[in-house]
Amino acid sequence: MADSKHYQVLILGSGPAGYTAAIYAARANLKVMVLEGLAAGGQLMITTDVENYPGFSEGVTGPELMDEFKKQAERFGAEMRAVDATKVDLTNGSPFTVWTDEAEYTTDALIIATGASAKWLHLESEQALMGFGVSACATCDGFFFTGKEVAVVGGGDTAMEEATFLTRFATRVHIIHRRDELRASKIMQERALKNEKITVHWNKTVAEVLGSREEGVTGVKLNDTVTGEQSELAVQGFFLAIGHKPNTEIFAGQLEMDETGYLIADPSSSKTKIEGVFAAGDVRDKVYRQAITAAGTGCQAAIEAERWLEAQAHAEAKASPLG
Repeated sequence: MADSKHYQVLILGSGPAGYTAAIYAARANLKVMVLEGLAAGGQLMITTDVENYPGFSEGVTGPELMDEFKKQAERFGAEMRAVDATKVDLTNGSPFTVWTDEAEYTTDALIIATGASAKWLHLESEQALMGFGVSACATCDGFFFTGKEVAVVGGGDTAMEEATFLTRFATRVHIIHRRDELRASKIMQERALKNEKITVHWNKTVAEVLGSREEGVTGVKLNDTVTGEQSELAVQGFFLAIGHKPNTEIFAGQLEMDETGYLIADPSSSKTKIEGVFAAGDVRDKVYRQAITAAGTGCQAAIEAERWLEAQAHAEAKASPLG
């Protein structure tokens, strides 16, 4: 190996959860390494304006906010590497081993903040307009579409919830669904279908998101899954609501997960089933998925990690012949 280092706290992932954990752990005079991931900063790096994070009365861009988080963590001595962890070994307890393509790390306490990735349609136009009218979070960005018409793609509970939420701001919400019936629970379907501001476009898929970064989204091009016909729908916002995928593949078989892959942790402490391993942010939260809630659990995980390390040190001192 080109490198091998030991840290008291190793944090996997960045974003609000990872960087906040780093701030608290480093400020507690612990030796901290953050393996930020190749997509350092998390999902906020593709978000333009953030207006609901406390302390920024005029708003702030996602990348600016994450840059401030990172600088604050570095100010207290946290080290950073913009690399992905490729493998972990949690089987023998602390110290744990983490590998990247270039190095091997060991750590007394591990904080997992690898987040969750929104599922996208993988259209070139969709990717080009991320943050410029294309969003995967209605709660985050709905306000920016006040007085406009928007489209929501999806047919499950998330899509119904996002569409219903967006009616608070938009003049009309168009649900685009590829089938002739929804997958959402009955109560969520009823709530959405009874809303006068929601229109459902059945048997439709999105072929292209129309617009530019200068003027934003102007519409979507649709394909009819039954007739094959193409049509255009004029909207000023495009929301994806086809789910999120937690970034937990490397922990499979070592940590408890729910049926969709989210890590299971004690909500009051961030502790996982393995002593010394903590989970923070969207990697364990499929309900709120906000920057502020992710930061809160990052703080929680760091404080719990510090307390756990203190307890371990105390136990070792007591067991020592000199203790």
